Amino acid sequence: MKIVVVTGSPRKGGNIFAMVDSFIKAAETKGHEVVRFDAAMMKVGGCRACMTCYKTGKACSFDDDFNAIAPHLLDADAVVYAAPVYWFSCPAQIKGVIDRMFSFVIGNKDVSGKKCGIITCCEEHDPTVMEVATMPLHRTFDFLKWNLVGEVCVPGVFEKGDIDKTDGCTQAAEFAAKF
Repeated sequence: MKIVVVTGSPRKGGNIFAMVDSFIKAAETKGHEVVRFDAAMMKVGGCRACMTCYKTGKACSFDDDFNAIAPHLLDADAVVYAAPVYWFSCPAQIKGVIDRMFSFVIGNKDVSGKKCGIITCCEEHDPTVMEVATMPLHRTFDFLKWNLVGEVCVPGVFEKGDIDKTDGCTQAAEFAAKF
């Protein structure tokens, strides 16, 4: 299976990165091909609603790094979004990628039937805080007719390495078995 992982954390070596590394290692061990995009280290702007998606042959007429991600999203069998909760929402660094998936609709690209998943964490100890980050993805997945296979949501982590005090990396590795 071809799996695309899109991360939204700007903190290299942080908790999301640790969980994603565990997920990818386990997925590759199971024979899956995994391509990772760290959106926070890329230049992906928000959608400009120009409605010219795929008119130039690329997903977006405004040429930024989304055009490098889009073909992999189209070709993937599964997509995993991984991001921490930032100020009670998903980070802006991944939101641009999510918004630009609109290009698939305008470009009449059939992306239905993909498997998908979410990996997230937050500083708060209340796990319901993560719903603000997962809800836009749930709606996106439903709209695109993707099949959500599950989520790894770990509360109570903030500092780099806090994830090691939890079973978050183990959960992420076990999550790979669902694909």
